[in-house]
Amino acid sequence: MRIKYYDWSPYTSLFIIIVLGCTPSVRCIGGDDYSKTGNPKVLPLVTSLIYSQISNLTKIFNKDIIKTLGFCITDVNADLNGAFNFSGNLDFLTNCVKNTKGDLTQRLCTAAEMKFYFSSFLEVVDTDSSKPHVLKPNKNCNLSSWVDGCEPGWSCSVSENQKVDLKNAKDTPDRTRDSQPCCAGFFCPQGLTCMIPCPLGSYCPSAKLNNSTGACDPYHYQLPPGKPNHTCGGADMWSDVLSSSDVFCPPGYYCPTSIKKSDCTSGHYCRQGSTAQKVCMKLSKCDANTENQNMHYFGIMLIVALSIILIIIYNFSDQILTTRYERLAKSREAAARYARETAQARERWKSAKDVAKKRATGLQQQLSRTFSRKSSAKSKDNFNLPQPPGAPLPSAPKTKKKEASNLTKMLHSIEDNPESNEGFNLQIGDKNIKKQMPKAKQLHTKSQIFKYAYGQLEKEKAMEQNNKNLTFSGVISMATDTDIRTRPTIKVTFKDLTITLKRKNKSLMRSVTGTLSPGRISAVMGPSGAGKTTFLSAVAGKITGCILSGLILINEKVESIHSYRKIIGFVPQDDVVHGNLTVEENLRFSARCRLSEDLPKADKVLVVERVIESLGLQAVRDSLVGTVEKRGISGGQRKRVNVGIEMVMEPSLLILDEPTSGLDSSSSNLLLRALRREALEGVNICTVVHQPSYTLYKMFDDLILLAKGGLIAYQGPVKKVEEYFAGLGITVPERVNPPDHFIDVLEGIVQPGSGVTVQQLPVRWMLHNGYPVPPDMMQYCDQIATSSTGVNPTASNVSVQQNIGGDPLLGKRDHVDLNFLKSHDLSNRHTPGVLRQYRYFLGRVGKQRLREAKTLAGDYLILFLAGACLGTLAKVSDETFGANGYTYTIIAVSLLCKIAALRSFALDKLQYLRERASGMSSLAYFMSKDTIDHFNTVVKPVVYLCMFYFFNNPRSTFASNYLVLLCLIYCVTGIGYAFAIMFEFSQAQLWAVLLPVVLTLIAYQDKDSAVQRLIGDYCYPKWALEAFIIANAKRYSGVWLITRCGSLMKYGYDMRDWNICLVKLVLTGVGSRILAYIYLISFGNK
Repeated sequence: MRIKYYDWSPYTSLFIIIVLGCTPSVRCIGGDDYSKTGNPKVLPLVTSLIYSQISNLTKIFNKDIIKTLGFCITDVNADLNGAFNFSGNLDFLTNCVKNTKGDLTQRLCTAAEMKFYFSSFLEVVDTDSSKPHVLKPNKNCNLSSWVDGCEPGWSCSVSENQKVDLKNAKDTPDRTRDSQPCCAGFFCPQGLTCMIPCPLGSYCPSAKLNNSTGACDPYHYQLPPGKPNHTCGGADMWSDVLSSSDVFCPPGYYCPTSIKKSDCTSGHYCRQGSTAQKVCMKLSKCDANTENQNMHYFGIMLIVALSIILIIIYNFSDQILTTRYERLAKSREAAARYARETAQARERWKSAKDVAKKRATGLQQQLSRTFSRKSSAKSKDNFNLPQPPGAPLPSAPKTKKKEASNLTKMLHSIEDNPESNEGFNLQIGDKNIKKQMPKAKQLHTKSQIFKYAYGQLEKEKAMEQNNKNLTFSGVISMATDTDIRTRPTIKVTFKDLTITLKRKNKSLMRSVTGTLSPGRISAVMGPSGAGKTTFLSAVAGKITGCILSGLILINEKVESIHSYRKIIGFVPQDDVVHGNLTVEENLRFSARCRLSEDLPKADKVLVVERVIESLGLQAVRDSLVGTVEKRGISGGQRKRVNVGIEMVMEPSLLILDEPTSGLDSSSSNLLLRALRREALEGVNICTVVHQPSYTLYKMFDDLILLAKGGLIAYQGPVKKVEEYFAGLGITVPERVNPPDHFIDVLEGIVQPGSGVTVQQLPVRWMLHNGYPVPPDMMQYCDQIATSSTGVNPTASNVSVQQNIGGDPLLGKRDHVDLNFLKSHDLSNRHTPGVLRQYRYFLGRVGKQRLREAKTLAGDYLILFLAGACLGTLAKVSDETFGANGYTYTIIAVSLLCKIAALRSFALDKLQYLRERASGMSSLAYFMSKDTIDHFNTVVKPVVYLCMFYFFNNPRSTFASNYLVLLCLIYCVTGIGYAFAIMFEFSQAQLWAVLLPVVLTLIAYQDKDSAVQRLIGDYCYPKWALEAFIIANAKRYSGVWLITRCGSLMKYGYDMRDWNICLVKLVLTGVGSRILAYIYLISFGNK
């Protein structure tokens, strides 16, 4: 039996190395084991042990990195692992062990030397980043000691008896022996005599001398002068890409290890510093050695898809609105037709019933006369025939019961069952109408509501016709019908009202005394400059910038007119309506927000339909009112819509400022008839009228004539105005309209007559009513007393005494504007709350935005082009992480979105002031616009990034860029709101253009003073750019670590602040909105 012997010597050496490698001492891999054994089987294990020591070395710097570089390295283990995880391929380490003959650990930089090298970058950035990176003198390389290893790309070993502890972070060992070129895959900085592994994403081959340039390619250092035997070494520097990009893997190539460079194949792209090639997306073009993929097609596809989605949303929403309006129109037409047919049938049945009753009455009278004669004759015969005692009384003749005729049955059926058909065709004045008619709260469908509304309208028409014809049934129905709604009455009494401009001491009105009574229409007339509009504004509590004195009594009580603003309608002189809404939408919105909350929906529809019909707006109810740029309904119809907005809220006091101006005679008559119907319900109506026709003039109940200077020349019934002026010797010539003649007299065009002057007319009115005369007008009293046509001296003396003694009530002079501020609601009307009004506003603003689709499309197109231009021109620079392109992005997006945000509030300020004065919620108005604008806030980043991102190709993700832009647009939109509310539109546009540019310059200029730094830190462009750069910097790792830290330190950014930057942008948007809202409710009326 032969025994086989094995050679155990190699395995014995391997076992010794393993045991030594498990001990804490580093001598296990520094004892030249490979050079002694020369066994290639030991080499992999030696390599792995050296790599484990290098990997453990990074843990020493964790605390220092977190403390010093925490702003650019958030996860130390992940970032260092991404830079120095060579476990996939250790060929460069194995080759270096072979080249150094086993003393690699003697040449590796210790923790102290690495700290010395990398801390030098922080000093350069802190002082001047433009200076080249140069190491300070150290123990081995100084003015007195400069060995070959101090040259770039070279390293030295320690002495044979010296031990090296790689984890030593305090002491630098002596390295002056055995100078050799730096191994491939390592870099040896100038001024250090040790080697540091090149990070992943770098390419660090051994250098070769370029005889033509004298430089060591691919690096840029040259051979030291005076040393002809000195050759090129290895890599000499790993720094930021601006200082030196020699070790970076070039674009168009990828470097799986630091000693291997591979071409980027077709269909892939490789950016600078890549460790692997990335597959290009489909439809993108990527040739061989391509740095970036061409994603223009994806941007175009995305914008096409987005456009299709927006078009679908627009058409779908528009189709929904169109279909809804068509259905409403059909239901409305069917209900109106049904109501008309029912009314006509009711009238026909009523006529038939009246005829039948007349015929039955005539037949009954004829029969009664006939039978009365026969019965009298029989009674005479029976009277002459004596009856025997005890004889029974004659019984009544038995007659066969006659069946009722068809006419009688028809009458009875009409009376018993009038075929109510849901109660809409009941006869007017029927006692059972209230029991049979469905309640408004029980109606839910549109058809039921419209039938109810139009049925009521037909009933009102019939009542009006009966009242007009003065029929007995009409008078009785009017007197007994309790369905006639009465409104709370408001009687306005003004006594000694004087209005003076602040700081000018100029009186606009003086000593105005009178009454506006409910159920009457008062016309305010006078020459230009007499203060007609000022008078109405004072009565309505809308005058500003003036001092008001005197008394304004509401229902004989000293109350603020603002306490009744929910039941007061004020029609301004200008047509303040929403031009991008239809006639019906304007009226319906006003009715929803201003009528009582508990009023059933059917009754609200009835109110709107009544106003539309009374104003003659049926033909244009679904037409847009129109604006200056877009033609809509006619001017007269627009004026009637302006009045109808106040009529639909069923006011108790209705004040109109020149409602008939610009209207023809027929439209004016139609409007006055509608106001007359309002007055019949107890509404107090006061209106300013210019040159009314005689027909219109006779439709007014009271007349207030104002003379120049704001003095009353007459206030009273229209029927007595001519009588009063005739008593003063002022008669109206034939064929002259009385108001025109009186205005000409007050204007001074026509002389009033002998002994009477224009200046005396207000004084004569004061004396006529016993009102106090101002002291500066007492001279006219003397003239009147001595004139032959004036008032007798007794009356004059009485009025003067009243002026001197004073009226006790007039003595309670009150500053009306102060009383307005202390108002409380006395209207007894509970309008919808903020949430309900918010829903109404939301629907209105949504419709307005849909009708402004062309404007929104223009905004999107401009953003689209801006993204394409900036994405093409401002290419991403790896040195600055795309700071230039993002800076232009912030300026462009801020400017465009602010200007677009101005339109939300700047174009309808007058409409808002009118709605606010009527009691609508400012919060609901503001929140609804902001909510609808969130659609643009969400869509606009996508529109811009469709071009910018796919043309610029930043390393950050599309989602991170979208989030930053989303917060930025939300921020600048809020700032745009504030500008739109605080400034005029032209000034707001200027601010919107200048602010982003100025703030960007402030944020990025050199901050020499603390004030500049403070201002710069609180500029929203700074936060936006920081978020963009941080999102981009997170994608740079490996060989880019020093570049990342250097750039972030230069800008003063912190990678941990990405979320904070977004929160700051959002908070700025919220704060801007709060500021805009506060200014809206506090100073918007100015």
